[in-house]
Amino acid sequence: CYIERAILDKNCSIGDNVRIIGGKHLPDGDYETHSIKDGIVVVKKNAQIAPGTHIP
Repeated sequence: CYIERAILDKNCSIGDNVRIIGGKHLPDGDYETHSIKDGIVVVKKNAQIAPGTHIP
């Protein structure tokens, strides 16, 4: 996994080969497993990120 500029809430599960890269270039948004605010990716409580997922 590669995680940068992100906050992981408790009990979240991150699969193998996941890339989570935040940055100011990302628009704010709210998604099922995560949200983005001011370029910071927040993985939600109890979220399960599947192996190989790239956020964004």
